[in-house]
Amino acid sequence: MRPFAPVRGLRVGLLILGWAWAPIVHAQGPAAKDIVDRAESLLWGNTLQAELEMTVVTPRWKRTLTLLAWIDRPRRSFIRILSPAKEAGIGSLRIGSEMWNYLPAIERTIKIPPSMMMQPWMGSDFTNDDLVKESSLTDDYTHRFLPMDSAAGAPVYVVEVVPRPDAAVVWGRIVLRARQADFIPLREEFYDESGRLVRVMTFSDVRSLGGRLIPTKWEMRPTARPGNWTSVVLRSAKYDAPIDAAVFSQRNLQTR
Repeated sequence: MRPFAPVRGLRVGLLILGWAWAPIVHAQGPAAKDIVDRAESLLWGNTLQAELEMTVVTPRWKRTLTLLAWIDRPRRSFIRILSPAKEAGIGSLRIGSEMWNYLPAIERTIKIPPSMMMQPWMGSDFTNDDLVKESSLTDDYTHRFLPMDSAAGAPVYVVEVVPRPDAAVVWGRIVLRARQADFIPLREEFYDESGRLVRVMTFSDVRSLGGRLIPTKWEMRPTARPGNWTSVVLRSAKYDAPIDAAVFSQRNLQTR
């Protein structure tokens, strides 16, 4: 039995080294899910109160909206249009999986069915879901790395997110690119269930706003309509401050 003792000792030693080495390998970089979580948290925080300017462009017309938004992730969102005068007072409220739009011109509150969450919001290239953040790239998807690349000479993480079987989302997959240095998102590609690229969102104009370094311009372009695009520019932002629960109410929705 003695000749085999060194072999057993070697196996035990290798096993111990394997245990010791595993966390070192894991610690070399964040997990794919962590990158997505940090990118989303950077943009939205736990809560966000913001003034935004949305510009919608088509081959035939262009218009710009000024919005106020209150977002309490992931449960509640409220958006109010300030201008132009024709749309001023229109509001969108989301609580859980329920959403309502208020139209002051006809003094009506309309409940939006779940089947309409992927419809355009106010004729833009953003959907109802985009604006009120019903779905989450962290909770509703699984995550894996794709080969890394670079943008403007800076290393970039590339993460593919695929919906969980029980998630109420329509995208077949989303590919997120974020800077390695600070996890700032640069680009999101949205694919349908057949693998076709449907739209691309890019993030730019990185600057300090609301006490953090963030991309302040978000631009969405649908691939099937090359002449259409929508940009959202953050004019002001306040992160992680408490928001009065009364903001997220149908009563407030009807208050101009």
